[in-house]
Amino acid sequence: MTQQNSRNDQDPSDEQKINRLIARLGDPSIDIRHEAVQALGEYGEPAVPVLIRALAGSVDNDNRWYAAVSLSRIGGPAIAPLVAAMRENRDKNFRRYAAAALGNMGAPAVESLITAMASDDADLRGCLSQALCRIGKPAVEPLTRRLDDSDAILSTCASLTLWQMGETGIPSMVEKIQHDEDKV
Repeated sequence: MTQQNSRNDQDPSDEQKINRLIARLGDPSIDIRHEAVQALGEYGEPAVPVLIRALAGSVDNDNRWYAAVSLSRIGGPAIAPLVAAMRENRDKNFRRYAAAALGNMGAPAVESLITAMASDDADLRGCLSQALCRIGKPAVEPLTRRLDDSDAILSTCASLTLWQMGETGIPSMVEKIQHDEDKV
């Protein structure tokens, strides 16, 4: 039996284990919640869709927070599914916590966040911008490259996000403008 077949055979029990860990995110004991976050982070990619459903279905902000932290611990494998879920789910609380998770992932999430900003959904763009602001310096250069993007929405979002970053983003934006003026 190949490793992939073995993994597929375990999926139902994996989901049950993941659901049990997610249930522990609401435990009154902070130690048990932290242990669950750690275990979910180590579980990795198989936990991503289950955690996203938990994040979307929760009405408790503490549970959302711990699900978001778990997703951020998983990192890379959670980026694309989380961005896709943000496009589909317009709930402000879901998006806020999903953006926090993506922001905590740091540099690996930057390009996906910037690309997703080319959307007609202003609320989504705002959440993505907040995630990029949370990432900070690693997002500055990729955002600066998008200041001249042919997509006007993306270009504007890059500019506004750099502006929101304050001292982290504004100098790069000013330098780009001065460089462009020197070319003329």
